Amino acid sequence: MLESWIYTLVSVIIISLISLIGVIALSVKTEKLKKVLIYMISFSAGALLGDAFIHLLPEVVEEFGFGINVSLYVIAGIGVSFIIEKIVHWRHCHMPVTKSHVHPLSIMNLFGDAIHNLIDGLIIGASYMAGIQIGIATTIAVIAHEIPQEIADFGVLIHGGFTKGKALFYNFLTALTAILGAVIALILGTMSENLTIFLIPFAAGTFIYISSADLIPELHKEVIWKKSVIQFIWFVLGVAVMLSLVFLE
Repeated sequence: MLESWIYTLVSVIIISLISLIGVIALSVKTEKLKKVLIYMISFSAGALLGDAFIHLLPEVVEEFGFGINVSLYVIAGIGVSFIIEKIVHWRHCHMPVTKSHVHPLSIMNLFGDAIHNLIDGLIIGASYMAGIQIGIATTIAVIAHEIPQEIADFGVLIHGGFTKGKALFYNFLTALTAILGAVIALILGTMSENLTIFLIPFAAGTFIYISSADLIPELHKEVIWKKSVIQFIWFVLGVAVMLSLVFLE
């Protein structure tokens, strides 16, 4: 049990620190950053789907069997992700951005990001309780998604009226909710083993949603076939990394 705590806390601390990647993004030209990000998104899409179908779902099915409850928990993960995304976009309006007025989208982005990171922490904590290898795979998948997301979040905050310093600070602050989520998962996990049967398929649902509803549509904006082929290669690489972890058990 102590091992799960150590691995979980180290993982969520690393993920929280990724929020500071905006500092690096500042030193990279926008066009170069966009070229790199699109391939990171491709890798992330593959890693998230790979983790969901190669690690998370097989683990919960092997331990608890595949009943309708597992399907409903996956759908719940998809549904909650849908709601969070709706909340983030709900307050998007065309109010002017000034030094004294921060765009509401930035505030809602912080709110949605905090909830998303809290869920990430819950997922990682539950994954490590299911097994160290499962936890590592999930952490890699989350990191792959967090890097492009945090750069995008940083850009949204700057665009919404935050100074660079405040954008980094608040982005990091919302990232810390991942630690809170992990601690909650570990504490509740010691009280009830049934938490795993809910959180693992729920995590799979959120990963499936993020990959299918957010990342893959972004990739379809690229119509040049050579770049599309490279995107697909990175997508397959993301899946391959998740698959390779199976053989390291």
